[in-house]
Amino acid sequence: MLEMQAENELVIEKLTQEIYELAGEEFNINSPKQLGVLLFEKLGLPMEYTKKTKTGYSTAVDVLERLAPIAPIVKKILDYRQIAKIQSTYVIGLQDWILADGKIHTRYVQDLTQTGRLSSVDPNLQNIPVRLEQGRLIRKAFVPEWEDSVLLSSDYSQIELRVLAHISKDEHLIKAFQEGADIHTSTAMRVFGIEHPEDVTPNDRRNAKAVNFGVVYGISDFGLSNNLGISRKEAKAYIDTYFERFPGIKNYMDEVVREARDKGYVETLFKRRRELPDINSRNFNIRGFAERTAINSPIQGSAADILKIAMIQLDKALVAGVYQTKMLLQVHDEIVLEVPKSELAEMKKLVKQTMEEAIQLSVPLIADENEGATWYEAK
Repeated sequence: MLEMQAENELVIEKLTQEIYELAGEEFNINSPKQLGVLLFEKLGLPMEYTKKTKTGYSTAVDVLERLAPIAPIVKKILDYRQIAKIQSTYVIGLQDWILADGKIHTRYVQDLTQTGRLSSVDPNLQNIPVRLEQGRLIRKAFVPEWEDSVLLSSDYSQIELRVLAHISKDEHLIKAFQEGADIHTSTAMRVFGIEHPEDVTPNDRRNAKAVNFGVVYGISDFGLSNNLGISRKEAKAYIDTYFERFPGIKNYMDEVVREARDKGYVETLFKRRRELPDINSRNFNIRGFAERTAINSPIQGSAADILKIAMIQLDKALVAGVYQTKMLLQVHDEIVLEVPKSELAEMKKLVKQTMEEAIQLSVPLIADENEGATWYEAK
């Protein structure tokens, strides 16, 4: 961690000097007020990308991300912010949680999220950043306790979309998963009218992926247009075509909102409820949020339930088999275990089978595994 800290300090200093050079002056990069004045007054960047308040121009992440393609300095500022955050919160911050035995002991809380997902606290090990290499490198600090062991990571593949296929009963989504197709490529073909998988470009797949996951969270044309950098008209066309090509999903969304209005709650596959007191609110924004929650909660909540079932079954199997393997972490859809090398081959089969057979859906559950000497290598 100390080595990482020193390396990040060099990166931060280099970025700082590059930002000063592009700005033509030195200023406090960490001051939103000074940054706003520099970008929108001194450098004259387009005002339509921000809004001015009593405290100055907004320099929030979404503002900077829209400016980055037209202003190289903004890309540097975004990189600076990300690495500075990694440095302060994780590289330095996590060191405060290291105990005398060299370990960090997080806690898991069951009732912090309404979806039912476990939450890691004191410290939170579920939100270690992965978008930048500097963030991913933090995982190198997490190693097995014993020299003859490795870390095994097993991660559900696209579990929320698989749950969506099962709940919505959409025949096209179910067929794609049953045939083992790349779901984002398959979606791109149906939404963009592409006949052959090999004709789907990386950009087509990226756009289809944004639509797939956006639908799960009830994304609007405005939200999708921001995510993809396209017009709202194009975004609306994507969403409309998606629902035409996957009618079962549209039917599910309409039906679950109707039921939520009648009952005041929604349920996961395992009948765990989420109350929705605002589902019939007269306020459009409040009601809209409740409707999106009604759509998403059965999907996210069921995925969380499935992972917990897999963890319980895996724990029972580890105890029954008197294995030395132990579960260490649960991060979103991933389980991390410490496995003696002598048990690795058997454990890879056991973990994969347990996760994939935790529940029977209309589509297969898939768990992807990797092992390594560090959490970084295992992921």
